[in-house]
Amino acid sequence: MNGEQVQESQKRENAGEEDRNGRAEESGIVERIRDILVGSQMRDYDGRLQRLGEQLAGEAAQARAEAQKRFEALENSLKGEMESLTNRLNTEQSERRTAIEKLGHDLAETAKAFELKIKNLDEYAREIHDLHRQLLEQSKALSAEVKEKHEQTQAGLNRQAEQIRGSMIGRQALAEILSEVAGLLKNEPRRPGT
Repeated sequence: MNGEQVQESQKRENAGEEDRNGRAEESGIVERIRDILVGSQMRDYDGRLQRLGEQLAGEAAQARAEAQKRFEALENSLKGEMESLTNRLNTEQSERRTAIEKLGHDLAETAKAFELKIKNLDEYAREIHDLHRQLLEQSKALSAEVKEKHEQTQAGLNRQAEQIRGSMIGRQALAEILSEVAGLLKNEPRRPGT
């Protein structure tokens, strides 16, 4: 590069720097003018926004604290309810367990009583069967004895009837004897056959 070019390059750089400085100055002036015109309002707005932010932060903190209190109260209430329900459930389970054990014991006792009664009924059935068998045997023996006595009595009656028939006189013979007796009484001898 030659000297002219370097000078021209420096001039351009200087011009660019001046241009930037000029713009910066203009920008600074614009800021100052703006600050003069609306600076107090902006500060007022900034203050208001800051107070509003602090108020919102306070209300948010208060809402968080209130929500935390309510959550804790709800949690405590739920814990109390859960403890109450757990206690009731444990009590009911204990009562049911006791009732089931008592029922099981009662059922076992009832089963034993039924087994004993069934055993007694079996014994009674055997005794009744034995009594029935004995009654049948005695009935057969009595029937045989009655039959034998009947036959003996019948035979005795038949013998006595035969004896009575044998000792009885026939009607005709009795009529003749009575006629003879009547004739003797009248002193008339009667002839046999008349």
